Amino acid sequence: MKVSLFYLPSIGSRADVERGLAGLRGDLYQQMLAELAEQAKLADELGYDSISFTEHHFHVEGFELSNSPVLLDLFVGLQTKRLRVGQLGIVLPANNPIRVAEEIAMLDHMTGGRANAGFARGYQRRWVDVMAQQTHGIHGALPHQHDAVDAANRAAFEECFRIIKRAWTEDLLSYEGRYWRIPPGETPWDLESTRRYGAGVVDGVVRAVGVVPKALQKPHPPLFQPFASSERSIRWCAEEGVTAILPPLHPSLEERLVRLYAEVSGRPLGEGVGVLRDVIVAPTDDEAMALWGDSGAFCGREWFEPFGFAKGMVDPVTGETPNLFEESLALVGSVDTVTRQLDRLCARLPVRWLFAWTYNALIPHAKLMRSIELFATRVLPRTA
Repeated sequence: MKVSLFYLPSIGSRADVERGLAGLRGDLYQQMLAELAEQAKLADELGYDSISFTEHHFHVEGFELSNSPVLLDLFVGLQTKRLRVGQLGIVLPANNPIRVAEEIAMLDHMTGGRANAGFARGYQRRWVDVMAQQTHGIHGALPHQHDAVDAANRAAFEECFRIIKRAWTEDLLSYEGRYWRIPPGETPWDLESTRRYGAGVVDGVVRAVGVVPKALQKPHPPLFQPFASSERSIRWCAEEGVTAILPPLHPSLEERLVRLYAEVSGRPLGEGVGVLRDVIVAPTDDEAMALWGDSGAFCGREWFEPFGFAKGMVDPVTGETPNLFEESLALVGSVDTVTRQLDRLCARLPVRWLFAWTYNALIPHAKLMRSIELFATRVLPRTA
């Protein structure tokens, strides 16, 4: 099993957040960067596969200050040697796909081929509606939403994804779609240097463009989609060769989606699928639960449940919600406890990836460093 550290990089403790407007504090952002660098270097030394950052904007509350995951990737990549860096993910409906392709390709070169590429659809309307207005006019779509807003969001996402893959794999790109035309029309370009050294121009008119640089990894960096929780998303990931990352869901739904991916992709059960889990390891169960109370439980209650993420946890038959820790939907406790939880998870779901939610800042830096080390050195070696 490959393990990646998953960051929605918060700034400040729970007390800092509860005082209000933590996101405006530059001192807390500086502290986050310094601590993140130490955590990434430790993960690099301990053999973690990768580190991943989300994309969000306008978070004055202090949760998820990650407006440019590629910049955070580069910040980490330049301070580590082998740790892969990625995004979970860049919200494609709110971005220019050509710029996304260029920046991930640059990141791949600058880190010596250590870039992962993760793409998301975007659910927070406060920022998606603002950032997408000139590009696609798309709105954020909540988890488990199925309406015209969701359909338009998905259509823009899939079109951007197609453009990015072609930008990486084709020397010259032309595209005619619902949201993008490349080139956009009869663009004149009568440059002698292009005739002699370039391509894509016919009779003085741009007919195609060359997106450069291409990624160092061929044909492109590994692809991921976070928070994939619907059958349609899983089918799309399986068809496109994208690793689907499931958020914590009711065990029956998780198992159904893992099997669906295998059926559609034709790959062995569990390949191409990862799971996201809170991971907190401490010397005792009581200490780990106290840390989780100020991080995972606090963040979930105040920030994620209002967006509807908890709906996927409900038993479709009984309407009940499973125990997070007994069902290994969160890995929290002492070394022995987390080892048992991880063993149960692996026995139930033969997935190949674990994305460990770190809750930086909400968990004090020294205790998070200890958790990262204990999980790598004491838990993973005991897990089959």
